[in-house]
Formats: sequence, C-alpha cells, structure tokens
Amino acid sequence: MATHRLYYDDSFLQNFSARVLSCSSAEPFLTPAGSVHAWEVILDNTAFYPTSGGQPNDLGRIADYRVLDVRDDKDDVVHILDHEIPSGSSVNACLDWPRRFDHMQQHTGQHLLSAMFQERYGLPTVSFHLGSDLCTIDLRGPQPSLEILQGAQRAANAAIFEDRPVTVRYGTAAQLAERGCRKTVERDGILRAIEIESADLQPCGGTHVKSTGQIGLILVRRCTKIRQDWRVEFACGDRAGIIADSDFQLLRQIADHLSCAPDEILASLEKQSAEHDASYKGLRATLQQLAESRAALMVASATLHHGVRCVAAVLRDELPDLLLPLATELAKHENTVALLVYEPTGQLAFAQSPSNSFDMNALLKQLFTAFPGKGGGSRDFVRAKLTDATQSAAALDRAKSLLPPSW
Repeated sequence: MATHRLYYDDSFLQNFSARVLSCSSAEPFLTPAGSVHAWEVILDNTAFYPTSGGQPNDLGRIADYRVLDVRDDKDDVVHILDHEIPSGSSVNACLDWPRRFDHMQQHTGQHLLSAMFQERYGLPTVSFHLGSDLCTIDLRGPQPSLEILQGAQRAANAAIFEDRPVTVRYGTAAQLAERGCRKTVERDGILRAIEIESADLQPCGGTHVKSTGQIGLILVRRCTKIRQDWRVEFACGDRAGIIADSDFQLLRQIADHLSCAPDEILASLEKQSAEHDASYKGLRATLQQLAESRAALMVASATLHHGVRCVAAVLRDELPDLLLPLATELAKHENTVALLVYEPTGQLAFAQSPSNSFDMNALLKQLFTAFPGKGGGSRDFVRAKLTDATQSAAALDRAKSLLPPSW
C-alpha cells in the first residue's frame, strides 16, 4: 500500500492524523548531539516531505516523538523517528512549520527565477539545491552577465509583487506540454505540476506557496563556473532579508573602517590599493639598495678559503623581505657561497655564484635530516623554512659544516 502524500494537494497542512503501517529498527542516526537509536516508520498518509528534487526533508513530531529524517522509498515515505511506535497505532503528527514554509518560499522562488532566466535569456536550469543558508540553480549556456542576473531578479520580483496564483496541476506529459510546460517529461501516467500564473508550468513533487506574494523577495547573490554550467546563488523570503541586512551592516563596518560613505567604498579601496602599490615599489627599491650595500660589506669582510668565500649570517632585526634579495646579491659576487637564516621565522636562503661547484639543493636535503623543514630550489639557489625556528642558529652551523672540507 503506497503512502498517501497529503502535501501533494495541501502544502499548508501542518497537523494530521495517520495509522502506523509498520515500524522497524533502523541504523543509529547521527545528530549534532551524537548517535541515537532510530526506527523506520511508514504511515498510511503523511504531510511530511521526503528529501527529493533538491528540496530537503521536513522535520517535526509523530506521537510526540522526534522526526529525525524523512526519506522516499519508491511508493512509500519512510519517517526516521527516535522512538518505536507499535504497528497499527493511530497517531497525531505535526510539522516544523517555520522550516516547511521556508522551504516552500525557496522552492517556489526557484521555479519563478528559473522561468525568468529561460524565458528572457534562454538559460535553462539543469539542477537545483535548497541549502541551509543559500539556494543554487545551475544554468546551461553562455555566462550570465551582471545585467542578466539583475534582469532575472527584477523580473522575478515584479511577478512576486503582482501576487500571482500558484496552482497545482495534474495531467499527462502530453497534456502538460500542450499547456506550455517548461520541461519535457518522458513518463507515463498522471503527473503533478506547479503553475505560476503567466510565468511558469513545471513538473514538480515539492511543496509550494499559494501565491507569489508569499515568496516575499528574491535576492540573487553571485554566479560561478561549475564544470560546463553556471551556478547562481540566491535566497528568498526571510532569508533574503536577513542576508541583505547582513550585507549592509558589513558595508557600514567597512565604510567606517575606511572613513567614507558606503557608496564611496570602491573608490576608497582603489585609492588605497594604488597607494599600497606605490609604497610596495618604494620598499622593494629600498630593500634592493640595502641588499646591495649589505652584500658588498659582507663580502669585503669575508675571507677566501681555497678560492671560495662563505658568507654565513643569522638575521634577527632586519625585515624578513631582505632575506632573498640579500642572498641573491651575495651570489652575484664571484666565488661566493651565501648561507642566510632569518631567526624569527626559521626561513633559510642558500645561494652561490654559478662558478662554484657546490649543490645547494643537496646541501638543504642533508640539513633536513637533522633540522626538519620544507623547501627546495636549484643547484645554485634554495629557500626553505625550518619546522622549529628556535633552531635557526644551530641549523646554520650545521649547514656550514656540511660544505666540502676542501673548500
């Protein structure tokens, strides 16, 4: 005996009575509070919607016991409860109404938004997901521009403000096609469809509001590339209002931080970015000059040993950005090996002039056997970071000892 689905004809039904057809032990159900014992309960009729078609399941209570999940099992609707109920029992049940109505707003809003994308811009919806915070539709076709996203949003909201009727229709695939069904369905028998007056007719088994005005508002967020399609994020009803308010509060905080009005944020950021780029270029030039001067002094004070000078230093008070340009400048001097470590972070830079016969990469690998870290490079230049920065000085001594004794 198939479960009679009350929500097919009345999505606004919150309370109902039913008879328990079967109750069997189920796998433990994982909740935020931990795993609980669970039972699978099938009723002769139900208003609980099972997860299907991108819409999550309803929650609520059956005979004062929690409904943890609702699943579709062919013709039956399976309710996962946290308590056993004897088969044959008559029970009263109630839905978590705020959750149900939210899902109705999101799902009907999706039908309307998808219709606007297809009717006005030729972008069909190939999938839908109703998330806990945001909903998504995947559109097939060329990338939707900002103008298209805003246009579809405006058109959908205009239909909402007109408070058009939303009606459940039944008919065969051929009959629905004659009425202008948005999606081709290859199924026999009588199908259920949702019609939004003068906007959309779409086969659907989900729950929906009675008129577009109950959707409240549609807010389109962003569009991203997902494989061959374009994923559009959106929210409807209370969700849209909460998100819009959160976005505005964030803009106010950013504006206060930048000491400007919200509509001046972009100009302020562009100005700061230009100033940052100029400052960064100036800093790089200054660091380069400092690296050249420091390298000349360090090379002048180093002694040649078998025709090679080794410049080893632990940097402590300098800017960390000096490490790499200093190593590079030292390696420009003929017959020079540079072993540098920045003690506060454990960053290393080993370099040599190309005329030398050492292998800096091999030296680094040997060093890692005693002082673990991550990094690498080429024969003449390596950069790395020690796992333990407090071992920087010891690691530098070890690196010096690893140079061939003949040098």
